[in-house]
Amino acid sequence: MDGGFGTRTAGHRHFDVSLMTMHRDLDDLTGRHLLRKQRGRAVAFPALTMETATRFRENSALAAKNALCAAAAGRIRPGSTVLMEDSTTLFPLVPALAEVDQLHVVTNSVGLAQRLGSAAPAVNVTLLGGHYRGDFNSCTGPTVTRALSHIRADLALMSATAVLEGRLFHPLNDYVEVKLAMLASAEQALLLVDHSKFGKTATYAYGSVADYHTVITDTGTPDAELAAIRDLGVPVETVEPEEPSL
Repeated sequence: MDGGFGTRTAGHRHFDVSLMTMHRDLDDLTGRHLLRKQRGRAVAFPALTMETATRFRENSALAAKNALCAAAAGRIRPGSTVLMEDSTTLFPLVPALAEVDQLHVVTNSVGLAQRLGSAAPAVNVTLLGGHYRGDFNSCTGPTVTRALSHIRADLALMSATAVLEGRLFHPLNDYVEVKLAMLASAEQALLLVDHSKFGKTATYAYGSVADYHTVITDTGTPDAELAAIRDLGVPVETVEPEEPSL
């Protein structure tokens, strides 16, 4: 939505709602950070923000994310050090992490660190500080990548914004640098990515699924994309998302 309130009389007639209702709805959307009000205008966020910002991603494809995290949980060993990036795909893992003894999680995600502190207080959490990016509630930059260069982790848990024929893409280079640093610091890496991310590209390419020990995805992923992953010699585990209860 990008229209001036100077033309709002036409807008409320078009949608058959009162001006008060329009203002109330716009205030609600603004309060939820789903649009911005600027000098009498309601302005939508750019497509890049809509695709990547945490608040837009957190509640998408939840059934698939839950299934991916359930499949990954059994691979996390007591006493291990695990790197976790800022992907909301990993958020459903928090309850399972609470059950792992002597676990150390290293992350650049403020949101993930907060969830672990609340729901998994026994987990030792290291939050990598750097340039804080509010839309993503996480940190990037050379401070983060330098810190990662001094860490040796047993496992990295990661996701991807876009995957095409086994190649990985992200729209923001700062996050590509963090991903690469995590891959370099871990003995093994798992890629958790739901079907909606496949068949797409973004501005920055950063390698392929061959950098990962295993790819975990859901049954909605196209067969051609699964075949491309296997052609690169990478095992693929597919999981069936649970139907939401009525």
